[in-house]
Amino acid sequence: MKSFIRFLVAIALSWTGLAGAVVPTTCLGEFANPITDVCWSCILPITIGNAPVGNIGAQEDSMDNPPTPFCSCYPSEPYFGLVIGFWEPVRTVEVVRSPYCFPTLGGTTMGGSTSPPEAGRHTQNQADPVGRSFYQAHFFKDPVMSILESFASDRCLEEGGFDLLYITEVDPLWSDDELTLILDPEAILFSNPITIAACVADCLAASLSFGLPQLFWCDGCQGTIYPFNGNVPYHMGGVRTAELILHRFTAKLHRQHLAMAGHGAAGLCAPYLEPLMDKTGYKTSLSYPIPQTGYTDSPDGRCCQPFGRTTIFWASGKEFPARGEDFAFKLFRKRNCCESEDE
Repeated sequence: MKSFIRFLVAIALSWTGLAGAVVPTTCLGEFANPITDVCWSCILPITIGNAPVGNIGAQEDSMDNPPTPFCSCYPSEPYFGLVIGFWEPVRTVEVVRSPYCFPTLGGTTMGGSTSPPEAGRHTQNQADPVGRSFYQAHFFKDPVMSILESFASDRCLEEGGFDLLYITEVDPLWSDDELTLILDPEAILFSNPITIAACVADCLAASLSFGLPQLFWCDGCQGTIYPFNGNVPYHMGGVRTAELILHRFTAKLHRQHLAMAGHGAAGLCAPYLEPLMDKTGYKTSLSYPIPQTGYTDSPDGRCCQPFGRTTIFWASGKEFPARGEDFAFKLFRKRNCCESEDE
């Protein structure tokens, strides 16, 4: 049945002229179930003001919540409410080997007239057994809580439906380190042994709780987030490299004002721009090829992790030939909101 659906999608894309000129070597996937394929415990803890009122399994929260439980906002009509905090699943991010391959859409391939570089691992020579890697990435709007009309009012949930927001295949900066400097010129300051060694502390902090926001150039145990592109000079395994690409891609979209933060007192009335992303405002959960949904996915009983946490404890068995070489993640964003029953 899924193969037949993909066949119909491919025909429809060819009629609209979106069928890709680029034919990937392999593109497999499956449509995610919004009920069973989401780590729902990741929305916890829920807070009112700075006090936790709901948590199961000691879910983590590193963000400072506003201390007062009461708030007011002044949009078109002013209103008063309670300050609540939770982690909202708002995005799905794909990290893929083949251009225009969308595993979240059932393994659909689509594209345009461009010919972006193939991704995946590339061993350079016998003296470099680890090799480098390069992946394409896709950013989907996926506000499942709003779609399912769950938890809170529309004021505290991102509205809209599932939509494709950004693909790296058409971005010339994604495959070129020199062009990327237009977006992240500060990368030159963090490409030295001292700043790279500092990421060891970030790795330890992220593995115990959340990474250190002061070390914003670090992705914990995965390395450094610079440059903001898909070139990784050392391949660390599919899942670990995909986690690094996910962090880089999210930071890149923050820099381009295409992603917004929603935590703290500044986010009570609406999300806001954050060009230098606070990495402690996100948690991630693998949704493809094997969704992290249960307490057996990690020794600590959690099915999501902050940026930079070691993959040793949860990534075992998540990468395998063919179907398990592309990855998709659910991105949970910390949200503080002024909640009111009045609409």
